[in-house]
Amino acid sequence: MKILLKSALAAGLVLSAAPIAIAPATAQVVKGIGWVSTEGVIANSNAYRTAQQQRETTYKAQYDAAKAKKAQVEAQLKPLVDKFNADSQAASPNVASLQQQAATIQQIEQNGQRDIQNIMQPVALSNAYVEEQIYDKIDAAIKAASTKNKVGLILAQDSLVYAEDAYNMNQQVLAELNTLLPSAQLVPPQGWLPRQLREQQAAQQGAAPAAPAQPSPSGR
Repeated sequence: MKILLKSALAAGLVLSAAPIAIAPATAQVVKGIGWVSTEGVIANSNAYRTAQQQRETTYKAQYDAAKAKKAQVEAQLKPLVDKFNADSQAASPNVASLQQQAATIQQIEQNGQRDIQNIMQPVALSNAYVEEQIYDKIDAAIKAASTKNKVGLILAQDSLVYAEDAYNMNQQVLAELNTLLPSAQLVPPQGWLPRQLREQQAAQQGAAPAAPAQPSPSGR
């Protein structure tokens, strides 16, 4: 048995998936029908892409602290992992000792991941805040694109088995979304929580879900 330094610690620095490429749409084969990838449109929207760039500057302290913590934990783990690997290659390895060493390594890794997640919590909230602002506009963008292009039926890409690119409405919806929301507020208000948590809290309190926080006119 051999333990390698895991890259899992880096997981705390990853907040979102890579944007989905949007293929340009061509003329409708059957007029009035189209499909759209809401995730792809959102990831390629001006508001989302600009926020991703701004976040690296606005939250530079958190990114730097998380990277420093990751390096610290890896430096702490390396001699422990080296010793474990060496001991496991012995002619008669001490199983009890190896189990204890493995448990110690695992505990340090878990603590490191938790510390990194805590450091990056403001960044995660910022990402969730931006995404929620965009999600709040996506339905209106789809309706505007369908009206402008005289499309009466738009399907979600993840519900399709197959569809030609000619039915791709991503570019049209993206254009409408960029018009409706050219940019998003980057920093959430004090005490802001993602919609799912707000709804959970409201359910626990037996009240109606709290209204989403609106971006203030001033500042990001």
